[in-house]
Amino acid sequence: MTDPLPDHVDVCVVGGGQSALALAFHLRRAERRRSGPALRVLLLDSRTHPGGAWQDAWPSLRLFSPAGYSSLPGRLMPRPPGDEPPDAAHVVDYLADYERRYDVDVRRPVRVTAVERADGGLLVRTDHGDLRARAVVSATGTWDRPLWPTVPGTDGFEGEVLHVHDYRGPEPFAGRRVLVVGGGNSGAQVAADLLGTAAAVHWATRRPPRYLPDDVDGRVLFEVATQAVRDRASGREARGVGSLGDVVAVPPVRAARDRGDLVAEPMVERLTEHGARWPDDREEPLDAVVWATGFRPALAHLRGLGLTWTDGHPATGAPDGSPFAVRSADGVPLWLLGYGDWCGPASATLIGVGRPAAAVAADVVATLDR
Repeated sequence: MTDPLPDHVDVCVVGGGQSALALAFHLRRAERRRSGPALRVLLLDSRTHPGGAWQDAWPSLRLFSPAGYSSLPGRLMPRPPGDEPPDAAHVVDYLADYERRYDVDVRRPVRVTAVERADGGLLVRTDHGDLRARAVVSATGTWDRPLWPTVPGTDGFEGEVLHVHDYRGPEPFAGRRVLVVGGGNSGAQVAADLLGTAAAVHWATRRPPRYLPDDVDGRVLFEVATQAVRDRASGREARGVGSLGDVVAVPPVRAARDRGDLVAEPMVERLTEHGARWPDDREEPLDAVVWATGFRPALAHLRGLGLTWTDGHPATGAPDGSPFAVRSADGVPLWLLGYGDWCGPASATLIGVGRPAAAVAADVVATLDR
């Protein structure tokens, strides 16, 4: 049972994962530069334990970069044995340690059901009572809103259908014939993970996958994304991450590709009762389908605010034209952090969230001090 919630806080952060923790760090740092009473900052996490969405990742999932380049601000991620890219369990341990190290005030499990306008700020409604906040930062990520594609015949398929959101490793698929749909990193990693366990693995993509050069990792992606934002701000043609390719060749994917085992097929035309049909009329029997088709921002708690929405998220503005701090364009004290590049370049990654979090923290504190 979580401790009772306070009636009022200065800053309420909705979320308890990597973005929320990076923000908590920078709010504390920004506060040291100001005079006046300390700000009351509270994080509300719907999960029962620290670690955010990394707790749901399949065991073989690994980061794109070494630990030293996958860290939140203020605390380097320890290197795992062998100095390989960290797996999901290593990230969970790191985030739990980060939360303890900086004594972040997190209440869990607390689910925010709605955020509403109120005098002097916003009213945050939860399954453990309501509280008022002078400012709210939404940092709920995308993991809780998997994107399910519309493929003809899905309703009539008699096998198992799941999203990568619910994939927990290859063991449940031993001896089964599996279709993995999605040409990005998740699709490539899940398909590679199933090889050798599943009886057959089909990897279907809408266009041939484009691999980044083998020496490209998260560091390079962050640098390219950041430079693209700067280029757009100055009116220059931006070379985004997409110009490099789509799939990071992490070691398991690279090994399967180089063996010739990881080969993409065209997107299926439809699912049948017991399999799938391709545009060339080829049919293959299947026991399961894994959609690796992405996610959308988890923002249902903001629907009651009457905000202007664009491209699936609230319309936003940035202080002084900064690309690194995103706040509501509707004049309410609401900021958004960590949902993707529209919240700052690479803001949905461990290495990339630090700069947007620092900008949001500075803007929140400046707004509250006015």
